[in-house]
Amino acid sequence: MAKKNSGKRHQAKYKVDRALGVNLWGRPKSPINRRDYPPGQHGQRRRGKLSDYGLHLRAKQKLKKYYGDITEKQFHRIYVEASRMKGNTAENIIGLLERRLDAVVYRAKFVPTIFAARQFVNHGHVLVNGRRVTIPSYRVKPGDVIEVREKSRQIPMVLEAIASPEREVPDYIEVDHKNMKATYLRVPQLADVPYPVQMEPHMVVEFYSH
Repeated sequence: MAKKNSGKRHQAKYKVDRALGVNLWGRPKSPINRRDYPPGQHGQRRRGKLSDYGLHLRAKQKLKKYYGDITEKQFHRIYVEASRMKGNTAENIIGLLERRLDAVVYRAKFVPTIFAARQFVNHGHVLVNGRRVTIPSYRVKPGDVIEVREKSRQIPMVLEAIASPEREVPDYIEVDHKNMKATYLRVPQLADVPYPVQMEPHMVVEFYSH
């Protein structure tokens, strides 16, 4: 049964890839590696040139979906908070997204996908500074130690993710895979984040500020 659901989830992600025209999570089996058209019966027509609004909307969709398809309400709240912070709003958006606990669990390679990270946190497999946290959007601070609970360390998905050569852990997270612990060292800038596709948070800012 799990296998069947996993297949459905992959299909859903591949549909997102085709709709946005990018291999959003850099997965080797993504159909966008082979097909350059959106899903659906009209997908094979050439992609029309997007309007300014369309480009801004696509930039927002890419970022929102990359982090596990955050709700519009949550995403807008992140933008509002980022715009009130000191410094560059676009960089602040990335910093806030990369401080989400599910994003950190994914970056640390404790799980294979951002969607798995959300469930993993939800189901109570993760500790932050020794305390169980079950909220995927929980905000991690530099210096926080994130670890997989001892009971959860033999879950096949975790062992496979750690062994996978598919992704590298970025340098703003220090990981000890042997003990399944990660330390969040600092809030990254856009240039530090290993996105497989180009992200345009400045366009997200323009989308919301119009």
